[in-house]
Order: sequence, then structure tokens, then C-alpha cells
Amino acid sequence: MLTELDEVARDVTRHIDRVLEPLGREPLHDAMRYASAGGKRLRAFLVMEGARLHEVEHACAIWPAAGIEFLHAYSLVHDDLPCMDDDDMRRGRATVHRAWDEATAVLVGDALQSLAFECVLDPAVGPGETRAALALGLARAAGGQGMVLGQTLDIAAESIDIPLNLAEITALQAGKTGALIQWSGTAGAVMAGADTGPLERYASAVGLAFQIADDVLDVEGDATITGKAVGKDAAAGKATFVSHLGVDGAKARARALVDDARDALSLYGARADGLRALAGFVIARTS
Repeated sequence: MLTELDEVARDVTRHIDRVLEPLGREPLHDAMRYASAGGKRLRAFLVMEGARLHEVEHACAIWPAAGIEFLHAYSLVHDDLPCMDDDDMRRGRATVHRAWDEATAVLVGDALQSLAFECVLDPAVGPGETRAALALGLARAAGGQGMVLGQTLDIAAESIDIPLNLAEITALQAGKTGALIQWSGTAGAVMAGADTGPLERYASAVGLAFQIADDVLDVEGDATITGKAVGKDAAAGKATFVSHLGVDGAKARARALVDDARDALSLYGARADGLRALAGFVIARTS
């Protein structure tokens, strides 16, 4: 799995570099390059694999694959800010607000978000109605119905005395983490004008399994490997899948979700083996 993921990561990173190349050399632009570098490119892999599954040309799919990585990078830059999660390290190096300053980090996030939509709406992606459908879906996944709502609920949960229950945590994470993963997983079907149902079910299960794995890594992970701080959830008394289910219970729930994700791909046969492997990877990873 790592080989296939690395191949897509290299491909998408080259495209990201080409998109960023025409920008200037202002501190903003350098910080945008810094924020966009690294990472597993998991969301881009979902876009590219979904496109391949539906015989969408590589030259079309590479644009939304880069776009979702820009949007994900923006979300991390803002998530790391002192007014949110207040993190000093991301992807093994200083967060943007530490390497530059808070104002630059806010503006970098704003600029990356805009650039994400530029990529999704690039004429190379396909007909106007296809680009509009992708952009509309991304706006919903990223905003007040998806990721931003999830982040808002997460911040609000830190200020209440009663910890969230398991259903509330699941709903929160469906927005904060799951919404962008679901958009990524269905983008290929949207580009092909195909039924998104099977990939919606797949991506929903993968997104939740991914977050459960993150909760486990916060307990068992090594910061030198994860590239970010660990142990923060327990120190803050935060309700997580691990706090409710225990480490073993959380791992069992993640494995069950991987099985659900793989079952959702039965329609595609062996052609979806890459997506099946990715589902296993999200709970086996160490970072």
C-alpha cells in the first residue's frame, strides 16, 4: 500500500509545486509552499483512485487531487493556531504560526482555501457542470455543514463540564475529519457522472476509522514518528473514541469499519483493490 500511496503522493506533489510556481516570493507565498509540503496525500489518493476506477483521465483528476490537498493544508494551518488546538509541531516541523507568525498563518490558510477552489474549477478538470458539482460539494464539505462545523463543535466541547457521548463524538468527527475524506472518495464518481453511493459508504467508514486511529495514536504514538504532539487528548480530559471504548475497543471498532468500507466496494471487484488496501492502511499507520 505504501508504494502506491507514495507514487500518488509524488505525482500530486509535483503538480502542487507547478501550481505554486507562478506565485511570488513574498513571505505569504513561501509560507504557502511550506504549509503545502509533506503529508501522506491520502485525500489525493482517494481522488486519483476513484477517478481511475471510473476511467477518468489522469490529467483531469490531478487538479481536484491537488485542490483537496491545498484545502486540507489550510485546515491544518488554522487548526494549529493558538486560538484552536495551539500546536507547535506539524508534519515533523514547526507549525506555520511558529515559523512565521499568527497573522501570516491566518492569511496562508485563507489563500490555500482559495487556491483549492481554483484547482477544482480549472478548465482541465472537465465540463462546467462537472467542475460546478465538485466545487459545490467541496464548499459544503469544508464549511458550516462539514469541517468547520466539526471544528466548532470540537472547540465548544472543551468548554463544557459534561464530556461528549459516543454518538456526539461520531457526529463531530463526521464533520471535522470525515467530510473532506468523503468528498475525496466520491470525487472520481462525480467526475464520471456515476453513482456515488458505494464510494460514499466506503469513504464514510474510512473517515471514521481514520479518526479512531488518530485517537489511538494520541495514546500510543511517538511524537518523533507521528510528526505532531501526542497525549494531548488525555491531558485535556477530552472525550474521544479511546476514552469511551478503551484502546482495544477503539481498535476493534476501527477494524469493523475497515470491513464495512471494503464491503462497500464489492461492486467494483478487483479494480478497487487499491482502495481496499488504503482502508487497512488508515488504521495500521504510525503517523
